[in-house]
Amino acid sequence: MDHIFNFINSMSLKCAIQLDIPNVVHGHGRPMTLSELVDALSINRAKAHCVCCLMRILVHSDFFVMQKISKNDDEEGYFLSPASQHLVKDNPLSLAPFLLSVLDPILIEPWHYMTEWLQNDDHTPFETAHGRAFWAYADDGDGTGTVGKAIADAFPHLKCTVFDLPHVVAGLEGNKNLSYVAGDMFEALPTADALLLKWILYDWSDEESLRILKKYKEAISIENKGGKIIIIDMVLENQKGDDNSIETELFLDMLMMVLHASKERNEKEWAKLFFDAGFTDYKITPVLGLRSLIEVYP
Repeated sequence: MDHIFNFINSMSLKCAIQLDIPNVVHGHGRPMTLSELVDALSINRAKAHCVCCLMRILVHSDFFVMQKISKNDDEEGYFLSPASQHLVKDNPLSLAPFLLSVLDPILIEPWHYMTEWLQNDDHTPFETAHGRAFWAYADDGDGTGTVGKAIADAFPHLKCTVFDLPHVVAGLEGNKNLSYVAGDMFEALPTADALLLKWILYDWSDEESLRILKKYKEAISIENKGGKIIIIDMVLENQKGDDNSIETELFLDMLMMVLHASKERNEKEWAKLFFDAGFTDYKITPVLGLRSLIEVYP
């Protein structure tokens, strides 16, 4: 039964985020009673009683906790759990945008077409559902350069370049050690001593990833013998994890298949890509939770 009804947890959490409940509870500063929460939400007052039902499942799922309002008061209120702390706006690692995107109807619809896709000639279930490839709707890259900015701030002696499609970086202003360059990673990249690919290759098939890696290899400066590519991505089966971690890896592997006809890779599959692209060696360090730091040498 858990497998049948698991979607209820996801959709209840999506509703809570859309109603801004994590931020409302967080901003309250102390456990928030049901009546206080209802008064703070933008909802139809005739449906206020339904908030109790919603919060009950979210508490049971450990997204919120119940705590006493005060030591001398038996009344309880809702408070953030460790899980919901990752959903508030002032958390730089907030998962709320990712959750809302994954649970958007556009990305949910392809899952209903998996059987049909396995029987037809379409590239992905997304294409079967919507008639167009995912990349016809979205672009991927470093975007506004959050990672580049962080590196430039932490290491002011380094010169950092954020590389993305022209319309993505248009109008973005750099500084003395951070610049924005427009282009296409399938065509050519600016030369650098080290190039970073964070959560990029998992979006692409082996054939496309091979093309990308070859272009990145060409961009490594020949003047620096220590040049390399740094990849932050998942490596399946690379470390012994708990059941939840393994399940998350498999979920993401399926997500890549449904959206992009790509996949998460184990070390053997990564190694084949690197050597086929002309690299001579690599080093994998599992230090970022589900993600690993992969250094690839020309």
